[in-house]
Order: sequence, then C-alpha cells, then structure tokens
Amino acid sequence: MKPRSGRRKIDDYGFLSDCHTAALVDSSGSIDWWCPSRFDAASVFGRLLGPDAGHWSLHPAGEFTSTRQYVGVSLVLRTTFVTADGEVDVTDALALEPGARGHDIGRRAPHTLLRRVEGRRGAVAMTTELAPRMEYGLTSPHLTDGPDGVLRARGGPVTLSLSADVVLTRHRATASATFTVGAGETVEFRLRASPSFSGDDTASDSTTPSLDDTVAGWESWSALHQGYEGRYRDEVRRSALVLQGLTYKPSGAVVAAATTSLPEEIGGELNFDYRFAWLRDLSLTIRSLWIAACPDEADQLFRWIAEAAGQLGDERVQVMYGVAGERDLTEHTLSHLSGFGDSRPVRIGNDAWDQSQLDVLGEVLDAAHQLRDQLDELSEPTQALLVALANRAATTWREPDAGMWEARDQLRQYVSSKVLCWV
Repeated sequence: MKPRSGRRKIDDYGFLSDCHTAALVDSSGSIDWWCPSRFDAASVFGRLLGPDAGHWSLHPAGEFTSTRQYVGVSLVLRTTFVTADGEVDVTDALALEPGARGHDIGRRAPHTLLRRVEGRRGAVAMTTELAPRMEYGLTSPHLTDGPDGVLRARGGPVTLSLSADVVLTRHRATASATFTVGAGETVEFRLRASPSFSGDDTASDSTTPSLDDTVAGWESWSALHQGYEGRYRDEVRRSALVLQGLTYKPSGAVVAAATTSLPEEIGGELNFDYRFAWLRDLSLTIRSLWIAACPDEADQLFRWIAEAAGQLGDERVQVMYGVAGERDLTEHTLSHLSGFGDSRPVRIGNDAWDQSQLDVLGEVLDAAHQLRDQLDELSEPTQALLVALANRAATTWREPDAGMWEARDQLRQYVSSKVLCWV
C-alpha cells in the first residue's frame, strides 16, 4: 500500500470514542473525522466528506502494508505498519478522563486525541501531516508555536493544542514532520481541543490522559458487563462496547451514528445526519443493552427519554432529540462539501425531528413492557411518558405518517405503524 490517495471505503475506518464524541481513522493512519466535544459538533477533521475539510495523517513515508486490531477489550485502536525497512505500531485513542473507571467513564472528557508510534523492528521513516479545518472545512486556522513547545491551531470556535515528541514545520494552515523510529523507540502526540474564547486556553488538567489509562478505563467498563454467555459471546460484548462508545455519557443518549451524510448508495441523495438520538433506536438499544448485561445503561436511557420529552400536555412526543435533549434539529446543507464519494448533499441537522412516526410509540412501550421485571421502579416522569405514548397511539393510529422510513414526500398508511400502535 502506498500512502493515502483517493477515497476510502466506509468499512476502512476504525471507530474511536470518549463517550462525548467520536473519531474515525483509516487503515493508512489518517484521522478523517473528529467533532470535538459532542457527536453533533462541527468537525475539525472532515476529509470523510470532502478532500479539503481537514485530516491528521500518520504513517510510514514509503510504501507499507497495515493490519489493525483493538487493544484488549477497548476502543483503543492499534495499527501495525510493515515496510521494507521495519515495522511500527501506531496506537490511537480518544482519551478518557484519567482514573475514570466502570460506569464513570465518559462523565467528563479531556477532548484529546492520543497517538503513539512504537518501533518494533528495524528503522522506519514516518511522516505526519496535521491539517485541521474548523467548522466542516470552512475555517483554516492560524498555526503558532508557543513558548511551552505546544503547536496551536486557532480558528473559529475551537483551538487545537498539539504536544509532540517531534518538531512540526508550519506551512500556512498545515503542519508536518518526518522522523525515524527505531526498534524500542516511542514517539507520542497529544492533540487537545478547547473553546477559543473561554479564557486561558493554555490551562490544562492536573493529570495528563494516557493511552494505557484509557485502555484500563474501557476494560473496567467491560468487566462490569460480562453477564452474557450465549452464542457469539465475543461479538455481543464488542457490540455492547460500541453502543457505549456511541453514548453521550453526560445525558445517556445514544446516537444513531457517529457521522453525518454517509450515503445509502454512493452518488445518491439519501445522505442524512444521524448524530442524534431516535426514540425508535433507543428502544431497540435498551433491549440490546439488557441482553448484553448492561442494565444500568437501559435504566439511564429511559430516564433520558422522559427528561428530553419534558411535560407532555398535548401528549406529543418527538421521534428524536439532540444528545442534550434539544428539540429543534433544523436541517442545513453544506454546499461547499462534495460528500463521501461525491454523494451530495451533505446535511447537518435532520428535519425528521418534526415528523409523525407512529411506530415509535409502540417501540418505546414494547421495550418498557419486555423489561418490566428487570428495570428499577420507573420515575414519575417516565411513567407519565409511557402513559402519554399509549394515549397518543390510541388516538392517532388511524392517521397516515412518515413511517420508519421517514418519507419526506407525503404521509402514508404504513402497516408497520399500525402494528406497533397496536402493540
């Protein structure tokens, strides 16, 4: 394999998470997606959706082959690069809060990408290119070298601060370096995101996040969720880990996807923003989490749904919410982005928030019914929510709706919606 050229396949990307947001890294070592602080925040690395929307590459300078695997039971990804001159490992993670363990992981996040290069054999020439482009590629940052040796990228609402064991050369809005790693040698990078206008962006926590601590945090969470012993045990446990990685831990909401506008078919127009929490998906997630022996997460999801819905005087519950319970998710098109595989338009926000999807009513009620013996006593807001859903189903089941397919052209009489209202 040569260093990256052209578009990657979707399944070429590995998934990193800190339970606040996600990053995607391809098999050539390029981070092409990262929206610091929240899943639905604006990207600083967005090459996934446009060649000039930002990336951070790290790979051998010459031709190479690569293999990947997650470290232990974690969402820390290790890529092994083999060249004619030797072999190196590149380990990538979105850092967890230092010392956080079990159900506490993700409550707070350092908003930091960690990358470590470790020489395994021979001496391998490596190259890295940091090209952040804030606000989905709209803003090219100013790069400056601080007296503390930290490279800062300032542009728009986000400032990135890079601490590295090698010196990067600045060229306009891009910084790069070439270096050699021998057997037994290690080179580390730490890229931290912070608000541009919140005061002193040089401030840091008293503890520094690390890869080893992040692995330990994920494995401590997994150790609490080992109850499933059925078929495909390893796959079920890994799936539970991914669901946890898609969880915005401060609220408990689980997003439908870590990305926006990946197409249903290459070149098509059905490209939507799924970085939000659908009640339908949450009800299915609740059941999946219970199967995977994650009862605490199932309880938290029910609480989140009730709190996001708020008072239901008209018994109207939205089909989806933002990760912090936002209702208005009005859709916008980013015309400057070409989209994944030239699949336009690229959208942020999702106008499905205002649709009628009657099947959602039954999905949530069915999840509560199936888990009635396992869940803790339901809070008053959760009880009120379930009553409102049942009443809404009883009064609206005859009406046409957008259905689970979220049709945008017209409302229809979907059998699936009727059946789930009956449930």
